[in-house]
Amino acid sequence: MGFIKTVKEEINLIKERDPAIHSNMEVFLYPSFKAMMYYRIAHKQYVKGHYFLARLISQKAVRKTGIEIHPGATIGKGFFIDHGTGVVIGETAEIGDNVTLYQGVTLGGTGKEHGKRHPTVGNNVMISTGAKVLGSFKIGDNSKIGAGSVVLEEVPPGSTVVGVPGRVVKSANEALPQDNLDHVHLPDPVREDIRNLQMANSELINRVLELERRFKEENRTDKEVE
Repeated sequence: MGFIKTVKEEINLIKERDPAIHSNMEVFLYPSFKAMMYYRIAHKQYVKGHYFLARLISQKAVRKTGIEIHPGATIGKGFFIDHGTGVVIGETAEIGDNVTLYQGVTLGGTGKEHGKRHPTVGNNVMISTGAKVLGSFKIGDNSKIGAGSVVLEEVPPGSTVVGVPGRVVKSANEALPQDNLDHVHLPDPVREDIRNLQMANSELINRVLELERRFKEENRTDKEVE
């Protein structure tokens, strides 16, 4: 019953998060579904100390789905991978509940150090396409990581992070609704910086023009006096 319950939960989760799924049967073709089924089996073997068997199962999943989840990773409930090609999750990664990853996301380490070397992802976190989260630190609850971002340090709860390297551009710490999977309309700090520079440049130009006007008027007045 445990396995059947897990399958039903995965089916319901994928149908809820992906509007492209129209029937239960389609879910069985979904890469995320296959990857998670293999992961659940491999993780049980890993916990029992059957490391080779666990890796054998997980590598089979990689070949079939393009999603690499190390059997040692810890994943909570409501975990969803949209499409998933190129997703990599390291051995000591810890993922909370209701987390969404898009294709090309990496939860990796920064070297060959031992012990905890992969990220801890809190609850209700969304990590967008191509984002790389590298190192042993936490992504706080209710956070969003923008597409293509490279995150190298801890992210406070409720933050929106974009850029390379990633930086916090918004902080709210409000729970993300599970039907809001918008990972496109995020703040753009580079555009904001350019806009601020343009405004400052316009102000400087206007100031210079005003000073030139005054200088010409003063010179004209001096000539008239002579």
